[in-house]
Amino acid sequence: MMRPPSGLLTKLAPLGLAIATVVTTPALALEGDAEAPVEVVADQLDLDDSAGTAVYSGDVEIQQGSMQLTGDRVEIQRNAEGQLTRATANGERAYIEQQPSPDDPLVRGWGRTVIYHVAERRVELIDRAELHQGGDTFDGAYLEYFLDRRVVQARSESEGIEDRQRVRMTLQPEN
Repeated sequence: MMRPPSGLLTKLAPLGLAIATVVTTPALALEGDAEAPVEVVADQLDLDDSAGTAVYSGDVEIQQGSMQLTGDRVEIQRNAEGQLTRATANGERAYIEQQPSPDDPLVRGWGRTVIYHVAERRVELIDRAELHQGGDTFDGAYLEYFLDRRVVQARSESEGIEDRQRVRMTLQPEN
């Protein structure tokens, strides 16, 4: 991951505690991910503590342990207790990756919009959506992945998307 210029790091340092309370959660993580430091790199941050939102823009990279979320713009929402409730990344190819457990393959997803719902442990990939888990791949206009159940739901159409994007999948045989 790219390191921010020292001036940017200094500006973001006072926000470290706020960011940690927003992003730190065991919901989408290896056991040690929740204790890992949160690293955020962006060109701009608009933080509204009373609303519980942080909006990062400009080549945003967020990493905590094995979880990585990138996009042109990432909005993080948290509840009154400071817990992350939803993270939404937007961009030409917004991206999320996570190692769910040491025995599971890496899960990687792309879309013009990536929404992670923390309490539900659910990821939505919208518009030119693509999901890879091990050798299995799924593509479509809309993909929904339930982490705990390892369930994928795919659709060729999604609200707000003009072009139909047929669902495609490749499943590797089990050994």
